[in-house]
Amino acid sequence: MDVTSHTVIKLQDIHREYRMGDNVVKALDGFNLEIKEGELTSIIGPSGSGKSTLMNIIGCLDRPTAGKVMIDGRDISLMKDKELAKIRNEKIGFIFQQFNLLPKLSILENVETPLLYAGVKPSLRKKLSAEALTKVGLGDRLKHKPTELSGGQKQRAAIARALVTNPSLLLADEPTGALDTGTGEIIMDLFKELNKEGRTIIIVTHDMEVSEQCRRIIKVRDGKREQTEEPCLVKI
Repeated sequence: MDVTSHTVIKLQDIHREYRMGDNVVKALDGFNLEIKEGELTSIIGPSGSGKSTLMNIIGCLDRPTAGKVMIDGRDISLMKDKELAKIRNEKIGFIFQQFNLLPKLSILENVETPLLYAGVKPSLRKKLSAEALTKVGLGDRLKHKPTELSGGQKQRAAIARALVTNPSLLLADEPTGALDTGTGEIIMDLFKELNKEGRTIIIVTHDMEVSEQCRRIIKVRDGKREQTEEPCLVKI
């Protein structure tokens, strides 16, 4: 797949510091990154490396102490919280390790949630959500509750929820971390299929086997980006 020149995410000299008593912890220390449309990228690093902070900043869940974050050419540091929430809901689809599905709602109702916040009419919400679930192979599970699904099915439902608003970026945090190896491979195959369709995907992980299935590998250590960028080892 040819990657276009459009830049989805651009981080320029990002610093993120946290004060813990008298100490200042540097979670990110001068981090630079550019993600172009259509890329499948992994961000990998050990626990405490800064990758979770990086994910929160890319996902507009946190703001840097210093530096500039550009999303689709817009500087989010200039945005108010309400504008950031709109960016999160419209441009970014989140996928989490623990799925974050609401247990009392059906899978269809779970997938509808972002559309509900966006003010989409009920009939269109149901249509778009059913289409997203069908796309990930859950078209026959619309009325099931999360407790009635396997781990892999829950993660597919979470991917459908991330897809339903047609975001420009999918941001996945340890998406295979709660799954067995075989199920994790199925989820990674789904990500690769979505990427072939042109989806921009960032996977944050500590698992090198997951990372090596991506087209780019960005290594994070001690809040900094390591210069080595390894090529994909698995043919996509």
